[in-house]
Amino acid sequence: MSGSRHAYGAAGLGGLLILLEAVPRLGLVDERFLPPATEILRTLAANLVTPALWIALGETLLGWAIGLALAFGAAVAVGLVIGIVPGLRAYTNSTVEFLRPIPSVALVPLATLLFGPSLGSTLLLVVYAAFWQVLIQVLYGVAAVDSVAFDTARSYGLSAWSRVRHLVWPTALPYVMTGLRLAAAVAFILAVTAELVIGSPGLGAEIQVAQSSGAVPTVYALIVLAGLVGIAVNAAVRRLERRVLAWHPAVRSEVAA
Repeated sequence: MSGSRHAYGAAGLGGLLILLEAVPRLGLVDERFLPPATEILRTLAANLVTPALWIALGETLLGWAIGLALAFGAAVAVGLVIGIVPGLRAYTNSTVEFLRPIPSVALVPLATLLFGPSLGSTLLLVVYAAFWQVLIQVLYGVAAVDSVAFDTARSYGLSAWSRVRHLVWPTALPYVMTGLRLAAAVAFILAVTAELVIGSPGLGAEIQVAQSSGAVPTVYALIVLAGLVGIAVNAAVRRLERRVLAWHPAVRSEVAA
C-alpha cells in the first residue's frame, strides 16, 4: 500500500516537471518569467555546491528549530495548566480565542521594530505561530481525559504529578504530537516568510536578493529547495510521531497497512 502511494507521488511529481518544462518551451509563458524545469534544476544543482546557500539554509533551520522548541515547550506547559486547573479553561477561553486568529505576519512591524533584520524577528513570528497550533491540541487532549478515571485516580490518593504523568499525559500525547506536526510546518513557513519580508538572514533573504537582482532561475531554484526542505521537515516529524506513538492503535493500523 505504501509502495503504491510512493509510486503515485512520483508519477505526480514527474507530471508536474513535464508540465513546467513544456509550458515555457511551447511559448505559453515567457521563459523570462517561468524558466523550464531543466534550467531550474540545473540552477539549483549549481547553487547547492556554494557555501553561501548552505549557510543561509542553516540559518533558516536554526530559527525554525529554536522557535519550534520554544513554542512547543511553552504551549505544552501552559496547555496542561489551563486544562487541569479547575475553571481556568473557562477564564482563559476568551483570551485564547482573541489572540489565536491574529496572523503572525501582522506582527512583522513589531518584530522589525524590536529586533530588526535578525534572528530575533524570525523567532518572534515562529514562536507566535507555532505556539497556538500546539496549545489548542494540548487543550483538546486534556479535555479528552476520562473524568471517571481522573476522579478514581484522585480518590486513590495519586498526587497531582502522578495523575498528569500516568493519566493526563498518555491521553493527551496523540493530540500533542498532532500539534507538533502542524506547528513544525507552520514554523518553517513563518521562518522563510520572516526572512523574505524582514530580511533576516536565511533562505528567504536569498530569495529576496535573487528577485531584486533579476535572477529568475535562482528564485525558482530556491523556492524548489524551500519546498524540498518543507517536505523533509514534515517527513521527519511524522516519523517521530510514529515512533513516539508506536503503542497507539491508530499508528499500529497505519503501519500494518
